[in-house]
Amino acid sequence: MGHYQLFSEQKIPATVEEVWDFISSPKNLKEITPNHMGFDITSPQLPEKMHPGMIISYKVSPMLGIKMTWVTEITQVKEREFFVDEQRIGPYAMWHHQHHLVPIEGGVIMKDIVTYQPPFGPLGTIANSVFIRKQLDTIFAYRFKAVEEKFGKFE
Repeated sequence: MGHYQLFSEQKIPATVEEVWDFISSPKNLKEITPNHMGFDITSPQLPEKMHPGMIISYKVSPMLGIKMTWVTEITQVKEREFFVDEQRIGPYAMWHHQHHLVPIEGGVIMKDIVTYQPPFGPLGTIANSVFIRKQLDTIFAYRFKAVEEKFGKFE
């Protein structure tokens, strides 16, 4: 049973404060998730900003339009620098997602490190090579475009 990592980086022409305000607000998650994922937050009364210990539940359709519950916990937050979400219930055997912001001249670099393990042991390893990794790449490509539409292209 393998575990895998996905790395993503995006330069954004905005301040750390602007980007942090956007990415640390749970209500913006749907805006950066492809429509075909059927992503809906089901947690009632979420606060405006993420905090350690916060539990967020969603309905998501990762395969064949089948709705499933995904529950993540925000395990770490360092204001304007990073936060970590970890799956508690959902489609993966393990999911650990780090979101980092690094100030640069003219903006911010947003870095993501996702460490995950597909479900179903050896079958999950095959599924990862056939479609899971491609699906994650597609989701992050969508997010890249959505963030670019929100903040503009980094020149």
